[in-house]
Amino acid sequence: MKTAAIFLIDGFEETEALTTVDILRRGGVVVTTTSLMPGQEVISKNKIPVRADAMFDAVKHQNFDMIILPGGTREIANHEGLQELIKKYHTEGKLIAAICAAPVALGKAGVLAGKTAVCYPGLEQFLTGARIGTHIIETDGNITTGKGPAITPFFALKLLEILEGKAMADEVAEGFLIPMVYKG
Repeated sequence: MKTAAIFLIDGFEETEALTTVDILRRGGVVVTTTSLMPGQEVISKNKIPVRADAMFDAVKHQNFDMIILPGGTREIANHEGLQELIKKYHTEGKLIAAICAAPVALGKAGVLAGKTAVCYPGLEQFLTGARIGTHIIETDGNITTGKGPAITPFFALKLLEILEGKAMADEVAEGFLIPMVYKG
């Protein structure tokens, strides 16, 4: 059974976070929502309170198969512990995913050098060392990035495909009623 941690900070984009959690869990991935705030309650960009499963300090030493950063705010790039975790995962060749504004955290961590990546339009200058991709989702080695909220289901399905295979991603896509547009 594959595992993933998704990190939440005040101002996170709820669509990117919760749709990703939903799709991955439908595909059998054990996802731990993780607060980067002083408490477990995190307030989304649109002021929706979400109670995370765990606090950062409680999970930072766990061995997840993938770490995921939703966007909504560039503030996620300023969490020192998360920056260290991103660098550690990258050094170990482990899977990292970020969408919308969150790839800025990958640029700050220095893990995008020579990689193709995308982010929310207008933030490309923060993807230090990256080649800016032309697709809505780019996977380059161990790093997957996505452009923004509207493509979240496809981003999440790509992550599911990486973790559990194309057959599982296709099955979840069909159940989510998007088989006509999702082609892996």
